[in-house]
Amino acid sequence: MKKEIIIMSRTRRHFTSKFKSDLVIELLKGEKDLNTLAAENELLPNLLRNWKNEFLSKASIIFDDSREDNIKQKLETERKEKASYACKVGQLTMQVDWLKKKSEEILGPDYEKQYSPKPFEE
Repeated sequence: MKKEIIIMSRTRRHFTSKFKSDLVIELLKGEKDLNTLAAENELLPNLLRNWKNEFLSKASIIFDDSREDNIKQKLETERKEKASYACKVGQLTMQVDWLKKKSEEILGPDYEKQYSPKPFEE
């Protein structure tokens, strides 16, 4: 008799950052121990321990003043970039209008119909 081996694969579970932080905060409160909390949520204790260590190692980022400065600097850079783009669009619009005017002067008012159809209109 041959024995059949059935291999069942588990799908990898993904947890939201909110779920992870809620569990870690509950763990830090001390109302339940690590093993109990892990069992209640069907997690391995090591996974919960890793989340706690990561949480604690990154906790100082919340109080980091340079983070706010970086955000402000990034917003200012984006504002300048948008203003630059708006200026460029204005400049290009003026150039197109000038070219249309000169084309009408040289080729006549119906030059578009005579030479080529507009590429973006049907």
